[in-house]
Amino acid sequence: MVARHDQTTDPRLQEQLLQARRGTAFFARKLNELTDAELDDDSLLPGWTRRHVVAHVGYNARAIARLIEWAATGVETPMYPSVEVRNHEIGFGATLSPIALRNLFDHSAVHLNVEWRDLAADSWHHKVKTVQGRTVPAEETVWMRTREVWVHAVDLNNGATFKDIPAPVLERLLTDITSAWHARGTDKGLVVEITGGTSPLTFGDSAGMSPTVVSGSLPAIAQWATGRGTDGTTARHDGGPATPTPPAPAWI
Repeated sequence: MVARHDQTTDPRLQEQLLQARRGTAFFARKLNELTDAELDDDSLLPGWTRRHVVAHVGYNARAIARLIEWAATGVETPMYPSVEVRNHEIGFGATLSPIALRNLFDHSAVHLNVEWRDLAADSWHHKVKTVQGRTVPAEETVWMRTREVWVHAVDLNNGATFKDIPAPVLERLLTDITSAWHARGTDKGLVVEITGGTSPLTFGDSAGMSPTVVSGSLPAIAQWATGRGTDGTTARHDGGPATPTPPAPAWI
C-alpha cells in the first residue's frame, strides 16, 4: 500500500503540522504513563481532575476536525453548538471508563490527523469560525491544536513542565497571550522580558512609564503568563528591588 501524505506543500504549514503531531505524541506519552486509578487525581487546573483534561483534549480534536470538514466541504460545521454544550461534553467525558477515555483521546487524535492530511492544499485558506467567534483560515486550526496538546500535557500533572515545550511553541504562545492583553488593555504598565536566550525577547507595554517588569526564562514566563505559577520569575517596578511576581492578566 502506498503511504499517504499531507496534501499541502507549504513548508511553513508542514512544520506547524509536525509540531502539532509531536505535541499529540507527547500528550499521549504522559497519559499512557498514568494508571487508570491515577486518572481520578487532580490535574493542575483548579476543579479539574486528569479525567477532565483528557476529555477536553479528546473532544477538542473532534471539534477542530469539524472545522476542517467545513474548510473541505464549504458546509458550515461549528466546533460546538455553544460553550454550554462544550462544557457539558467535557463533564460527561470525565465520567467515562478509563478505557473509553483513553480511546476517546486516541481515536479523536487519529481522526483529526486524517482530516488534516487529506485537506486539499487550496482549502487551507478557507475561512472557518472558532468557538470564540473568530473567523480564521483553516490553517489556524493547526496552531489551535498545538497549543492545546503541549500546554495540557503539563496540566496532566505527571511530570511534564514548560521546559518540555519547544521554544517556537512557547514564543508563539506568548505572542498570542500578550496580544490578547493588549487588545483588552490589561497590559498597561507591564513589560515581560525573556532572559537566558541568545537574543532578548520583550513583550508588553514597553513604551509605558514606570513599568512593572516581569522577567525569567522562556519556559518560566510562559508558565506565568498562562496562569500556571510564578516559579522562576522575578518582578521589579520602575527599576526598584525585586518584588513578588503579580498574577498575569487573564488571556482566555
